[in-house]
Amino acid sequence: MLLNTESKKEIFKKHGKNEKNTGSSEAQIAMFTERINHLTGHLKTFKKDFSTQRALISLVGKRRSLLDYLHKTDITRYRAIISELGIRK
Repeated sequence: MLLNTESKKEIFKKHGKNEKNTGSSEAQIAMFTERINHLTGHLKTFKKDFSTQRALISLVGKRRSLLDYLHKTDITRYRAIISELGIRK
């Protein structure tokens, strides 16, 4: 897999408050985005890998539900994470 422990800690440090804060919505959305980008690149090469395609669809759904939750609870944090990660609605 693309993400090792150091890169995960870096993502959590950047989007969460520190590398121990793995439960914040922003940190989880950033982690899902990295995994989605990796799987998208994989599927461009291997078009018939349907198990990866299913995993990608699942990750997109999880990220979408977290973004919807963040949109309902705190719109400023939602707008910040959307602009920072370059996700479009």
